[in-house]
Amino acid sequence: MVRIAVVPGDGIGSEVIPVAQAVLASLHPDWDFFEVEVGYARWQREKTACTDDDIRAMRSADAILFGAVTTPPDPCYDSVILKIRQDLDLYANLRPVKGEGFDIMVVRENSEGLYSGIEWRERDRACTVRVVSVAGSMRIGRYASRLAAARGVPLTIGNKANVIKSDILFREICSAEASRAGVPYESRYIDALALDILMHPGRYHVIVTTNIFGDILSDVAGYLVGGLGMLPSANIGDQHALFEPVHGSAPDIAGQGIANPIAAVRSAAMLLDHLGYVGEAARIEEAILSLLHSGIRTPDLGGEATTEEFGAALLLALGF
Repeated sequence: MVRIAVVPGDGIGSEVIPVAQAVLASLHPDWDFFEVEVGYARWQREKTACTDDDIRAMRSADAILFGAVTTPPDPCYDSVILKIRQDLDLYANLRPVKGEGFDIMVVRENSEGLYSGIEWRERDRACTVRVVSVAGSMRIGRYASRLAAARGVPLTIGNKANVIKSDILFREICSAEASRAGVPYESRYIDALALDILMHPGRYHVIVTTNIFGDILSDVAGYLVGGLGMLPSANIGDQHALFEPVHGSAPDIAGQGIANPIAAVRSAAMLLDHLGYVGEAARIEEAILSLLHSGIRTPDLGGEATTEEFGAALLLALGF
């Protein structure tokens, strides 16, 4: 039996994840869905946001459907999603951005860089160490190169090697992995790339970059498809996989029932694709597009549908 860990998290996570879970459960009523509570709300209540038992529970699942967690500006609070990514070694973050005339996959190194968690406060400054390792660069470069080869497209290596020495290492290693895979590649400075991806999105296909650059670049590219409410993502390791919408917990709209569930549902589609249900993933995307074309949209897209109303319409479009 397929076991799916469901982690609603904070804010709108508890509103959009039930829609995504309902889609999965309708397609696979025999699957075992079990909930794991982590996040800031739990930390406020129990002074713990994610325990070793929670990690073990997620590790036992075939895949994880993850909502969003709030990370407050509190020096005593450690990021939950960073802990999960590191403990489960989810080193590849895949963020697709697809629209008319373009199909881009941002492959973000997910385990080091400025999100390595090596940081401290001193009397007159705060320090964060940016880690770019040979091993980390090799495996993300290899992953992205294989993905580009499978798609028959070139690879773009996003970096800031003209300023940051560690990016010279990253660029060299990713270039070597692309050559090894027989994939054409180009190197682009990340600031120029962020502009050009908006002006000429059709030029890009698979982009590999470091942790924080990938985070920012994929958010920037969200402009092309209507915002972060549309963007899914996958966190992939050799043994485990977690799927989450790119948007955060959005506390400003939490509880109003207006959150866009498309990113969460598309994340569920990526989960299906990862488990081998490629046709079902495509079926979900077709249903989403049919609703958007018919004018059924949440307020962020100019519509009036609530989160639940969009979810109900989606299930009908899928035939449930």
